[in-house]
Amino acid sequence: MRALAVILMVQGHTIDTFLADNYRTYDSVFFSAWFTIRGFTAPIFMFSSGVAFTYLFRLVNLPFDQNKRVKKGVKRFLILILTGYLLRYPSHRVVEFSEVSNDQWLTFFTVDALHLIGFGILLVLILAFIAEKFKLSDLLVFGIGAAFFFLMWNVTENINWANYLPIPFAAWLYAGTLSLFPIFPWSGYVLVGAILGSYLAKNPGIYLQKKFSAGLMLTGLGFGVASLIVIFIQAKAFGYKYYITDNIFVVLMRLSGIFILNGFMSIIAVYIKRIPEIIKLVGQYTLLIYAIHIIILYGSAWIPGFGMFWPKTLNLTESILAAIALIILMFLMVHFIDKNKSILKKKLFPFQSKRSIS
Repeated sequence: MRALAVILMVQGHTIDTFLADNYRTYDSVFFSAWFTIRGFTAPIFMFSSGVAFTYLFRLVNLPFDQNKRVKKGVKRFLILILTGYLLRYPSHRVVEFSEVSNDQWLTFFTVDALHLIGFGILLVLILAFIAEKFKLSDLLVFGIGAAFFFLMWNVTENINWANYLPIPFAAWLYAGTLSLFPIFPWSGYVLVGAILGSYLAKNPGIYLQKKFSAGLMLTGLGFGVASLIVIFIQAKAFGYKYYITDNIFVVLMRLSGIFILNGFMSIIAVYIKRIPEIIKLVGQYTLLIYAIHIIILYGSAWIPGFGMFWPKTLNLTESILAAIALIILMFLMVHFIDKNKSILKKKLFPFQSKRSIS
């Protein structure tokens, strides 16, 4: 799932970067399908991150203060936050900001996928500590947390937080500062993933049972039915005609798609005894793939990206070929790193290598 999520994200960013505006019409079946898939890509990415981290965290059956995954989780949180800000660093001079414009500062403080996943991991740790402290189930604590971030979205998105907080903090709370993934509602998807991750850790091998796959599918269908009920109630009570931007409807539909897709993946897992090695590698190196493909497409403060040379100028075929080429490049990159990781480790961390030898 993590591999699928990052591949979808790479192709989504690539096509969005290069595809000319005249091809972006809902009269096109391709564009409509692609746009719909894009709407599910980020939630799948957040959800999968929550599943993976919580699964590994709960797999260690030790008290919170003795679990090594706590330290690793905090380290992961710091790395993700730092990487997220470095990718949007506003100045190539590192400590010289006299020529940085207000727009560049806004871009720097934008909360992106890496920031959100980092925050989500920290949130999982905090809620796991609360669950252990008060002897509560993960389902209850993570479920309440997810519901809070989903339901409060209707409230937080209608408040101009920049009027009350500095931009670096306001950017975490709503999209008005151009943030792509503020904590409302996106943290909710990480926490829903944490519920599944905890369940998988406490029920080893359950994912190989057909009843588990059926349970995921039924859960997804349940969320889909709930979204239809929301539409019906809104239509009757408020006369709504357009629902695509309605918060509760969007959340329920995304959760529906996520669980149905996970159910489908678990069915595949029943019949496939060995996952291809390249898929495992892509799933393991999601952070690196995310960071490198962002730099290739959008550049950074130090190097330009390809999006600066052909911004929304390619036709449909060229855009698809660009996405395929970048995905293949990411595959080759993780394959190369995996085959040469011992050599790369010695070159990047020579002092650590000497200590380990001694």
